[in-house]
Amino acid sequence: MFMFSMPATALRALSEPFRRRRDAGAAEATGIQRNLDEDRARLIQDYVKNGFPYSEMSSGRRNRYDLADLRNPGWLPTAIIVNILPADAERRGRRIHADDVVTINGDEKRCALQLPVDFDDEGGWLPDDLPPFEVIDGQHRLYAFDSASQIPDNFELPVVAFHGLDIAWQAYLFWTINISPKKISRSHAFDLYPLLRTQDWLEKFDEAVVYREARAQELTETLFSHPASVWNGRINMLGVGREQGRVSQAGWIRAMISTILARRSRSGAGLFGENVGFENMPLPWSRAQQAAFLIESWSKFLRSVNESDAEWAVDLRGNRLIPELSPIDDPAFTGPHTLINQEQGVRGLLTIVNEYFFRNADRLNLASWLLSQNNANSAEIVSRALESLAGTAIEGELQALMEVVATFDWRSSDAPNLDDVTKRQKQAYRGSGGYSVLRSDLYSYLAAQEGEIGNTFSEAARR
Repeated sequence: MFMFSMPATALRALSEPFRRRRDAGAAEATGIQRNLDEDRARLIQDYVKNGFPYSEMSSGRRNRYDLADLRNPGWLPTAIIVNILPADAERRGRRIHADDVVTINGDEKRCALQLPVDFDDEGGWLPDDLPPFEVIDGQHRLYAFDSASQIPDNFELPVVAFHGLDIAWQAYLFWTINISPKKISRSHAFDLYPLLRTQDWLEKFDEAVVYREARAQELTETLFSHPASVWNGRINMLGVGREQGRVSQAGWIRAMISTILARRSRSGAGLFGENVGFENMPLPWSRAQQAAFLIESWSKFLRSVNESDAEWAVDLRGNRLIPELSPIDDPAFTGPHTLINQEQGVRGLLTIVNEYFFRNADRLNLASWLLSQNNANSAEIVSRALESLAGTAIEGELQALMEVVATFDWRSSDAPNLDDVTKRQKQAYRGSGGYSVLRSDLYSYLAAQEGEIGNTFSEAARR
């Protein structure tokens, strides 16, 4: 292979993707490249012009906020892979003209491309027939550069060039580049989010997806690391294996983004993600307060499950008595047959907490729970927030809500001793569609309760 850099306009003039095509009557398909996705090419073009995160913002958001300082240089660190065609090359009835052939001249110490004699690197050159380069990988990056892109003509791209490869070798390269590599797990990717916390643009506006993902990751990390959290050390942070059935960091983040950090939709709105109450303003809780609220919610829920003698909890415990276990090791809470220890259950509980407190924000005067404005999220500040929460109306409502929620049947479909009707009901919670089914069943169950809990979820169930 030969590695070099070349201005994008020059590389595009010399290149053509050999796209996979099956002509009518042909015995075999030819070419390896997928069809050009013009929208993807435009996204890359916008990224090169504006960098991240500006390139991923809608025009409406760009116009609504003064975000010019968020524009950064875009760069394309991965190489365009090309095949340099030999002098006798032919593709679909087209041949490379002798004057258009590109060669590599030099010795073991130094090599250089010999371009066509009349080549014009300012973009005015055209091949007589077949271009001398065929693109093996990177066509969308290459086609992001056109006359309308407003990107400087001298923007250089890294190139890795092979010479005279047949179609089998090109297919091999395309496969190893695009199909063979395994992506990192979502949990591993989310675990890198703390490195973004020094970026000021994350605090500029809360509409960006990456903002909600970063906040969800931060809250998940606090649940995993804070000594007062029932999930301390019990979240699969890197998504490696099942780790005794623990819910992954990605699962927790998905659950938070769809509940407490959700944008307004038909299914509701997030307590930390949307304006709340009659004043329609964001809840003025710091990061530490948000974390403390979640820690306290799960602590109250664990205590209520521990103290529950509901049939479902007793069934999961079998002959194991709670006094012999630490609270978190209650099989009804973290056993292999409880939804609470699965992503469905995590999202279900967060859905209930979010719905109840979002709808009762004014009655409980949530905005009045204030802590000194310190955005740091250290364990000490979260502990101080937990102490501040004790004795408030919020804590009392959490306790009352969790005592009722703990009576719901949280067994999973593989739990022993389920009758056929209950087993079929639990099986409906599986898969992506199971989230809405579980939410509906939880709302219906809580709507049948008395007082504020019943009133809140009766209205939610009708929606």
